[in-house]
Amino acid sequence: MAATQVRSSAVQVRMSVSASSARPQQAHACKATIPSALRLRFAPNHVAGARRARVATDRQLPVVAAAGNGNGATTSTPSRPEYIPNRIDDPNYVRIFDTTLRDGEQSPGCTLTIKEKLDIARSLSRLGVDIIEAGFPIASPDDFESVRMIAEEVGNEPNADGHVPVICGLSRTKFADLERAWDAVKGARKPRVHTFIATSEIHMQFKLKMSPDEVVENAVRAVKHLRSLGCTDIEFSPEDAGRSDPEFLYRILGAVIEAGAT
Repeated sequence: MAATQVRSSAVQVRMSVSASSARPQQAHACKATIPSALRLRFAPNHVAGARRARVATDRQLPVVAAAGNGNGATTSTPSRPEYIPNRIDDPNYVRIFDTTLRDGEQSPGCTLTIKEKLDIARSLSRLGVDIIEAGFPIASPDDFESVRMIAEEVGNEPNADGHVPVICGLSRTKFADLERAWDAVKGARKPRVHTFIATSEIHMQFKLKMSPDEVVENAVRAVKHLRSLGCTDIEFSPEDAGRSDPEFLYRILGAVIEAGAT
């Protein structure tokens, strides 16, 4: 399964192409106005009996005023709406949320040094990624330190077009986790904490050992605690949402938004 994930504000879009599909003429496309090389269109091609995903561009990005480069030529930069945590003023713009440094490092055998993480974060910033999830600060002292350094360095370094990425740290809803995550990212110009809790019936019953009411209360309390620490950009994710009751998802998402999640 070749898959690409794009997260825009509170909305997550998934695009995937099945390698086992028997209809080579079928194509799935997602067109979005997004920074630089991240204009995506995934289309399956049938080549020598195999399926492969092809990345192509098929739409011009809007540009701002051209600037000279000293040789008589001009360059242009894709326009980027002002970052406001809970809204995107340009309806054609898609924010890119990259979790390579957090979720990617959970892959078996993948261990990155702090220097390697800083290098990757700088590359993501140059690429124009909007939000970099830099790690899980409570996981270990090294993870905390790498997130802190990325926040203080990459999170304050404008790239060639003046863009500074949001630096995000993941956290469970426990107060110690939330405080550790906020301490790690608060040095960035645009800090964010991403907190989560399981919402499927099986996870609530057997992992959390909480009732649905307790899970909602826990999530709301976490968001309010982050607000009290000074964090104004708060991402919330319902873990195992695919197996969760839709009505319960509506309820918990509404509750955390009302509490201050962005």
